[in-house]
Order: sequence, then C-alpha cells, then structure tokens
Amino acid sequence: MTTVSASGAYLEVQGLMKWFGSDRAVDDISFSLPKGQFLTLLGPSGCGKTTTLMSIAGLHGIDAGVIRVGGTVYTSKADGIFLPPEKRDIGMVFQSYAIWPHMTVKQNVAYPLEIRKVERREIDARVADVLRLVGLADMSEKLATQLSGGQQQRAALARAIVSRPRLLLFDEPLSNLDLKLREQMRVELKRIQHEVGITSVYVTHDQAEALVMSDEIIVMSKGRIQQKGGPHQIYARPINAYVSNFIGVANLLKGRVVGVTAPGRGDVEIAEGGHRVKLSCQLGEGVAMGEEAVVSVRPENVHAERVNGGGQRLEGEVLQAIFLGNYVDCRVRWGEFEWKVLAHPRDRLREGEKVYLRLDPEHTLAVQQ
Repeated sequence: MTTVSASGAYLEVQGLMKWFGSDRAVDDISFSLPKGQFLTLLGPSGCGKTTTLMSIAGLHGIDAGVIRVGGTVYTSKADGIFLPPEKRDIGMVFQSYAIWPHMTVKQNVAYPLEIRKVERREIDARVADVLRLVGLADMSEKLATQLSGGQQQRAALARAIVSRPRLLLFDEPLSNLDLKLREQMRVELKRIQHEVGITSVYVTHDQAEALVMSDEIIVMSKGRIQQKGGPHQIYARPINAYVSNFIGVANLLKGRVVGVTAPGRGDVEIAEGGHRVKLSCQLGEGVAMGEEAVVSVRPENVHAERVNGGGQRLEGEVLQAIFLGNYVDCRVRWGEFEWKVLAHPRDRLREGEKVYLRLDPEHTLAVQQ
C-alpha cells in the first residue's frame, strides 16, 4: 500500500552521495516532493542532475543516503537496501526515445503491460486510452520508423505511463527536437503529467523548460543544490549570483552592504570604473550588514530614459541597440560595466546616445556571491 510520510513528502532523497572514482558527482543532497508534483533538476553538464535521476531509478548504486517513494525505501546505503530497477515501479522517458523500430506504436506502448502479464482486454483498453491522451490514437498501427521525432517522443511517454507507475522520470527528453517542437512539447508534457497525476522528476539544462513545466525547480552546481523553489521564486528571488546568472539573464555587480533600512531591505555600495554609487536593494537570504554581496538586476527591470528624473539612476551611453520586434536589446556603458537593457521599440534608443538608467528598488536584489 502506498503511503505518504508525515512530512507530506512522496519522494524523499536524504543525504545522497555518489562518487565516480575520485569525482564526487553528487555531494550530500536532500530534497522531497509531494505526490503528483512536477520537479525539475536544472543545471549545466556535470552538475549531478542525471546522476541523481539515475540513482532514483536504481540504475546507479549510491555511496551514502536514502531514497524513498511513497513511504517505501528504494535505496538505503546504511541499511544495505537496494531495490532493483525492475521492482521500483518507475516509468522513464529518455533523450533517445528508446522505442523499438520493428514494432508498431501500439506494440511499443503495450510492451510494459505484456511483461507484467496483464490480460489482453485490459492491455487493449489501457493502450487505447493512453494513445488518445498523447494524441497518437490514429497512428497505433504505424511502425515507429514512420513517426516524426515529436511523435516518437509521445510514443515513449505513452509507454512510460501506460503501466501507471508510482514515479515518472525524464532524462532530457526534448533535447533532440527542433526549437518550435520543443516549445510545443513542453506544454503538452506538462498537460499530460497533470492529467495522469504521476509524481515526476525531469532533468534538463534548459532554463525555459524548467520555468514552463515545473511546480518546483532544483538548481544544481558541482553536485550540490544551490536553490529549490517555484519557478517565480527561482527567477525573481535567486539566492546567489550563480542562480541569478543561470536562470535567465542578469546584470551582476559586486558591492558591499552599507546599511539596513528595513527587514529585507538595505543599501549596497557598488564601484565601477571610477563611479561609486549607493543602491537601494532587496536583501536576499544570507545577506547582512557589512558583508560583500552581488547586486542582481534583470534586463527587463532596467529602464533607459533620456531625462534624469532623479531617484535611483545611473548615467550611461548606449553602445548597442538591436531591434528584435517586440523589444530592443541594448547595451549601456556605465564606467567599465555594460548594462543589459530590454527597451520598448517606441523608445527609439540610438547608439552613442546618453541615457539615465532607472533601477526600481523593488526589483534590485542583493544576493550572496
């Protein structure tokens, strides 16, 4: 019987460690996920996200830690428990699709039920249901080789969910698709996961995928968790410079906290190319009076204006203004620093023009280095 821990967690990873020779791929990470939620492990190559996923799947042994799903211990190094992958009741969707070319779509999707010796009538009914869900009902008799890349990925997803697993794992499943199809499949995957309600863990290096699809995101670096939170929290309130720079684009300037004006607010002094200025900021977690910090401002929160209206403004020169349809991508030099600015086309900013950069204290964040 499936149970949920007293903490409300369905998937629990505690103190996970994994070494490959002298390389510590996963370094003492812990997290949990409620039932039915969609979690993304996000980070660059080599950050430990895929190793974490494979450890949950049982495709890697671990060097320390505990992995539980629905109250069942899948792996516990200290207790000598290791449930084999085939007994974990996990569905997986791989980057390479991994569907059999000599089988029809229907045969591919039915396979997990056949090896479980489910009755044929039930197999046919469940396969028909899941093919309708993924939009492949009209292609059930086609060979896998007759499908497009997006259709093959849908077939792989159908095969992963047809057995109604306890957990669904995705290993960068959209990376082989072209950009337009990736954008479409992000929305479709999230819709399908929401409909079936299977707790899911998704691995990607693509920040847009993470923001679009996830209930929770874990940003990883060098085998460690940098931050865990919802998409809006991760983007708007990054905990440090690494997360700020990895999720989206940010202007990052080193400074020092010289005053605390209210709980969670303060003044940070920055110096660049002979300029020294004090900025009013939101103070992120772990940033305190007298400490060094990094000021992070998203390009969409930097406003370039021709008139100095006072307040929190920096005088600069437009180095570049590239028209991209619904916005203009600008670079504005202030001292030796180049600010990234997203301007509206109607502002008609020109290269060489003097502008004043207005920074809203509500969207100017001081974070840990």
